Amino acid sequence: MILGLLMLFGYCFAMWLIFFKLKLAKFGIPQAVIGVFVGVHLLVIFLIGLRFMTPLATEARVIQHTIQLTPRLSQPTQLMAVLVEPNVPVKKGQPLFQFDRRMYEYQVKQLEAQLAKAKQNVLVMKADIEVAAQKVTKLKSHLEFARYQQTLSTNLAKQGAGPEEDAQKWAAQVAADVAAIKEAQAEEQRAILNYTSEINGVNTSVAAVQAELDQARFYLDNTLMVAPEDGYIINLQARPGMVAGDVRLGAIATFVCDADRYLLAQFFQENLKYVKPGQEVEAAIDLYPGQIFTGRVLAVWQGSGAGQMLPSGVLPNFQYVPTELPQGQFAVAIKLDDPDQAKFPIGTQGRAAIYANSGSWFVPLRKIMLRAYSWFNWIYPFSG
Repeated sequence: MILGLLMLFGYCFAMWLIFFKLKLAKFGIPQAVIGVFVGVHLLVIFLIGLRFMTPLATEARVIQHTIQLTPRLSQPTQLMAVLVEPNVPVKKGQPLFQFDRRMYEYQVKQLEAQLAKAKQNVLVMKADIEVAAQKVTKLKSHLEFARYQQTLSTNLAKQGAGPEEDAQKWAAQVAADVAAIKEAQAEEQRAILNYTSEINGVNTSVAAVQAELDQARFYLDNTLMVAPEDGYIINLQARPGMVAGDVRLGAIATFVCDADRYLLAQFFQENLKYVKPGQEVEAAIDLYPGQIFTGRVLAVWQGSGAGQMLPSGVLPNFQYVPTELPQGQFAVAIKLDDPDQAKFPIGTQGRAAIYANSGSWFVPLRKIMLRAYSWFNWIYPFSG
C-alpha cells in the first residue's frame, strides 16, 4: 500500500511540476484525459488490495438455529395451557405447553391392566403344559386297557365263548384312544410353544402389551412439551383450546436456540482467494451504530444454490449471464467474540470485513471505511 501511495503521490507531483510549476508543457484536454487515465489505473492498486487483503461483505446477518415445535401425539388433542411467555428466555427442560392428558392416562391404565393379565396368562400357559401332559398320560392308560380288552374279547370270540361284536367294539376303542393321544400330544406341544415363545427372555404376549404400554406412556409424556434447549419463542400464537396432534401438519411455534449463533456474510467468490478459517474479522452491526465488533472466520461455505441440480426429467438449460451483473457469492460463517451473544438477535444485519493479512497496509484503510459506515448508521436511513 505504501508503494501505491508513493506512486500516486509521485505521479500527482510530477503532473503539478510539469504542467503548473515549471510549465514545461501546456495542460490541455488531451493531457487531462491521459493524466486522469493513468491516475485511475494507479488507483486500481488500492481496489485490488482492499478486495483481496480485506474483503468486505455488504450483507451480513445473524443466524440462529431454530426448532419447529410440533406435538408428537397419536390423536387430535386439545391444548390446555400455555406455560411460556413470548420473548422470555427459558432453560432446557422448562415446560412450554400442556395438552389434555386424560385420554392418554386412560389408555395407559387400560394397557397396564392388559399387561398384568398377560403376565398371569404366562402362568396359565405353564399350567396348561402340565394339564396336557397329564391328559396324555391318562389317555395312554385308557389305550392300554382298551388293547387288553381287545385281546381278551378277540380270544373269547375265537373260542366261541364271546360275541364278535365285543372284539370289534374294543378294536374301535383302541383306534379312538390312539387318535385321542395324538390330539393330546399336539395340544401339549401347542401349550409348550405358547409358553416358550419369547423375545429377549420375555414371553411374546407380554412383550407385545409392554410395547403398546411404552408407546402409550411416550404419548402421555408428550402431552407436556418442554424446551429442547436454552432459548426463547417469538411470535407465540398458540392458545388454549386449539387442537393439535396427528391431523396437524405444521408446528405450533418456533423455538429460537441460544447456542451456536453466528454471523453469516456474503462475499464475491473471487474476493475469498486468501480467506481461511481463524482469520480476524470486524463487523459493523446496524443495531449498534458507531460500534465495531471483532470475531473470527469459522468456515467458508464452498458452494451455493446456483450449483445445485435437483433430480428431474428436465435437461440443464444454461443461460448467458452478462458480465456487468454481480458474480455469484459464497457465504462465510463468522463467530463474534462478544461474550454476551444475546445482544445479537436472530436476523440482525450489518457489514463484515475479513483481514486476510492482518499486517497489510490496506487494513487501516478498510477499518476507516467500516467505521465510517457504522457511524453513518446514526443518521441513515433518513426516516425522521
